[in-house]
This record gives sequence, C-alpha cells and structure tokens, in this order.
Amino acid sequence: MKASARFLSVSLLARRSLGVAGSLFLSFSTAAAPTAVAAETRRPNVVVLLADDAGWGDYGANGNTTVRTPHIDSIARGGVIFDRFFVQPLCAPTRAEFLTGRYFPRAGVTGVSTGQERMELDEKTVADAFQAAGYATGAFGKWHNGSQWPHHPMARGFDEYFGHTSGHWGEYFDAPLEHNGRMVRTEGYIVDVCTDRALDFIARHRTKPFFCYVPFTTPHTPWGAPAEDWARYKDLTPAQHATDAKREDISKTRCALAMIENQDRNVGRILARLNELGLAENTIVFFFSDNGPNTHRWNGGMKNAKGSTDEGGVRAPGFLRWPARIAPGRTVPEIAAAIDLLPTLTSLAGIPRVGTKPLDGRDLSPLLLGGDATAWPERLLVHSGGDAVSVRAQRHRLDAQGKLFDLATDPGQTTPLNDREPALTAQLTQAAQAYRAEVLATVPNGAPRPRPERHAVDPRPLDVGHRAFPITMLPARDGEPQGGAKRSGFYPNSSYFVNWTSLDDRLVWNVEVQTEGRYAVTIDYTVPLPDAGSTIELSFNGARLTGKVAPGWDPPLYTNQDTLPRPDGESQMKEFHPLALGEIALPRGPGALTLRALEIPGRSVMDVRRLTLTLLP
Repeated sequence: MKASARFLSVSLLARRSLGVAGSLFLSFSTAAAPTAVAAETRRPNVVVLLADDAGWGDYGANGNTTVRTPHIDSIARGGVIFDRFFVQPLCAPTRAEFLTGRYFPRAGVTGVSTGQERMELDEKTVADAFQAAGYATGAFGKWHNGSQWPHHPMARGFDEYFGHTSGHWGEYFDAPLEHNGRMVRTEGYIVDVCTDRALDFIARHRTKPFFCYVPFTTPHTPWGAPAEDWARYKDLTPAQHATDAKREDISKTRCALAMIENQDRNVGRILARLNELGLAENTIVFFFSDNGPNTHRWNGGMKNAKGSTDEGGVRAPGFLRWPARIAPGRTVPEIAAAIDLLPTLTSLAGIPRVGTKPLDGRDLSPLLLGGDATAWPERLLVHSGGDAVSVRAQRHRLDAQGKLFDLATDPGQTTPLNDREPALTAQLTQAAQAYRAEVLATVPNGAPRPRPERHAVDPRPLDVGHRAFPITMLPARDGEPQGGAKRSGFYPNSSYFVNWTSLDDRLVWNVEVQTEGRYAVTIDYTVPLPDAGSTIELSFNGARLTGKVAPGWDPPLYTNQDTLPRPDGESQMKEFHPLALGEIALPRGPGALTLRALEIPGRSVMDVRRLTLTLLP
C-alpha cells in the first residue's frame, strides 16, 4: 500500500519538476490505440446499465439476502465482479466521470442542478467515441449533465435520446418524458417505459454495432414503486440492516428494495432481448450505480451513504459480462472507478477514443483479458463533494477529516491509523491537497473557480436557437425566481415556479441566443380559474411579447405517484397545460430572458413549469 502512495507522490513530483503545470493525473492515461480486439473481429455491442442511488449492498451478488436481483446477479456470475469499484458521492459528478474518463471538476461540473451539472463543451464523451466509430448510439433514462443544446445528450454523442435530462423526476407513473427534444406523454412506470425504448433501439440496430446506455431512474426518490413490487415488501422485515442502525427507516428500505426488484426485472428484459436476437455472446454489458445508497440501509458494514466521501457513499456495484472474450466467475480485486469506463470500453471494443485531453481513468482491459495483474501499478482514487476530499488507495482510505483507515479490516471506519502509519498518512494527505489545488480550485481553463452556492443558478448562459436543435426547453430549475416568486420545493430539479402574485415578481433565464430570428413561445402553466386573465410580457434585449394567461387550468396535485410520502423539499407534481403565447423576434447574443406581469386581475399570475422557445424556419 505504501507503494501506491509512493507511486502517486513520485508521479506528481516528476511532473512538476518537468514543468507540467496545472495537472494532477492520479491515473494518467492517454488511451490512444485500441488493443483488445483484432481488426477482423466484428466489434462488440455495448450496453451500459446505471442504477440511480442504489448502494453496493443492494444486490444479491454482493451479499444482500433480502432483495431478489437474479438478472443483475447473472451479469456478475457470467462475467467479472469489480470487488472495489468507486464512483462519486452524487449523481451528476459520477455521470460526467463515466462519460469523459476525467475527474468531474475538470469537466466543469460543480453541482447537481440549476445548470451546475453541465459538462464543458470541449469535453469528449464515450458516446462520441462509439458514434465516431460507426456505432448506433442511444440513451434511455436519466441524463443529468445538461438539458439545452449543445449540452443535450444528442449533442454529446447519442443519436437518440428518451427520458429526462433533469437530476430527478417527480412523476414515475404515466410521466411526461422527452424524446429527441420533444415532450411526450407516456403510460406506465417510468423504468418500464424507458426500458421499452431501449429494447426497441436494440432490435432496430441488431445488424450493426450499437452502444446502448440505460441510466435507470430508481431507486432515487420520490418513493414510488409498482404495486406488484411493493406488495412483496410492504410488510417484509429486512434480514440485514444499516451500519448505523439508528439512522435506518425500514419503510424506505422496503421501498428502495421494491424499486430495485423492478429495476432487476427490466435488466432481465434487456438480457432476454439480447439472447432472442442472438447478440448476447458478443455484447459487453456493464452494470453500476452512481453513488452510495440514498438512505441508510444494509451496505456491507461500510460507513455512511449517498452524499458522503466515506466508503459507503462512493463504493458501488460494478459487474461486467462479455461471453465472447471474458470467462465467467472472476473477481477483480484492484480498485477501479467510473473514470475507467471510457478507456476500458473503447479498448475492449477496439476503437479509438475521441479527443486529446489526458484521462484520469485507466484502461482496465489487462485485468479483464488475462493480462499480467502483477504488473498493474497501484493507484489512488480521489472522491470529492463540496469541501470534502477523500483519497482511496488499494487498502486504505484517508477520509475528509484527514483520518486514515484500513478498509480491509475496518469497513466502518472506526479506528484511525494515523499514528501507526504516519508516512502513508502524509502521502495521502499530500494527494488530497494536490487535488484541491489542481482540480477543485480551478475551472478547466486554469482560472480560479468561483464557489457556487447550493442551488444558485450557474452563471454560464443557456444556449437558445441552434439550427441543429431548434426546440429549446427552459425548465424552472434552470431559471431564477425574483421578488416574491419562488420554487415549489427546496430541490430545484423537478420544481416549478409558484407564488407569482406581484407586478414586481420576475422569472428570469440567463440565455445566449445563437440564431437571430422568430421564435414560437410556449409556457407550461396552471392557474386557478378565478385568477385567469393576467397580462404577461416576455422580454429579451429590447424584444417584447405580451399575452394573456387564459384559460384557467387548476388541476389537483397527483395522488397516484407515491408509495411513501416524498421527502420534504421535493415538489408534489400536477398536470401542466401549454399556453401558446405567440411569436417573438429575438436578436443574437446573451441576456436575461424575463417573464413579468403587466396586469394581475386575480390573486396570482400562474405557476410555471417550463418555457419553450422554438426557432421557426
């Protein structure tokens, strides 16, 4: 283990002595040339399955004896288990690392909502690489790395997209979802619906290589499980409990596991489709989760949960299957991470990566294809969230408070070893300090990084009016309420604007119009019938459009969404209707796109979920 720390220390010192500025490559990789698959071999298909807020301990393959996950477990049994696979403490950072192979702050991600989740535009993704190599590429589920073009998934290497780009979605049954830039109404449970689209994609592209990304929405809140799954769990007493048992809410554990059983059934549908089409043998399937469990529940005795840089917050399941090339029943003990997936998957597929930025991830194919594991250099992985930075070596972790733990004997991080291992403590501390200085403290161009406030709107403008993608949706989560207006909940992702009651209130989106021209304006709204009729104005850099908020539309909040009460701060949802406000001629350039009221005959103007601008021919 000390060798790992020495490797990092020497690497940093060597790079600095050579005058390489602004770089901390904890697992430096160029990943330039494909090596794993011979040129004459048909390239494998790739299916990446990503759970949302599931913990390492939520699956039978990792020892959970309460939940039933036979299909996900079959990926582990039929291939390789990454025994120590790591992600980041929250959703958007992990997704950015999977997509880019780079630590998430390098990619420009600083948060999980209000635009902070967007990757910089000069980052190239794993989907870019597969698309450039001639693969059909599709994503079906939760994106969470930007909504507007060119941050939209279809601008980041995916030919097709279906799901929601938000960090979480408030409707799991009959949800409105996006298909290639347009909202559509669906029927059924959200995970089932998105899986249906993935199955269709696989069938349509069965004669050519495809890259299919299925980021599931569960078990992220709201607590909504299909009735058949909840029926099995609602009165069940889990056989295992959280490391900190006092912090476990059994009802939430039951609901999370019910949602995971549904997730497993959908994984089974995907695996069955691959079998039916004769594609299973030459398809790489990788399954993982984006952070630790979203509640305190059984997680193998590890400390803490989602949002924490402790072991329980960042260790995730990692299962890979490729029958054509990888023997079943293997375990990889070396530490690995989401940042490794881009170089690993491109290498296994025999395609080059796209882009020239140095990667933080490593190509893991030597560990998968029978290479010499003894030649594998030990490494360090860094996990961060807010002000917290933790460093993971092969056996040890330096936590965010600077305490060193042996995870092999102390997964709950109860007994610090700083006094017994002063040299290792110093070396991992140096790594954490270097990461703070070289990764957290600067934006990608090297300038000092501003410290974003939680849920503050990202100062980078939202692009509007690309000819390649003429529909721009501006949800409430990406705007800023001013005056007395506010969001419907503390968490912005699936919120809407409420309390718009005064002529002094404003709803503002910071945008940059890319194409001068005429735009159709639609607002998704509700308003009590007696309050209908307000006159509103949309303005941008001298351009103005006025209209009436009518007719009245005041639906009740949904009662069919929740198995358990949703957490405080998450919005209760309702059915919004479109208000066609008219057309506006927008000049090119940056500015504040502002909605205000000119006349309010009733007590309120309206609630607003989304403003949509469509560039007209």
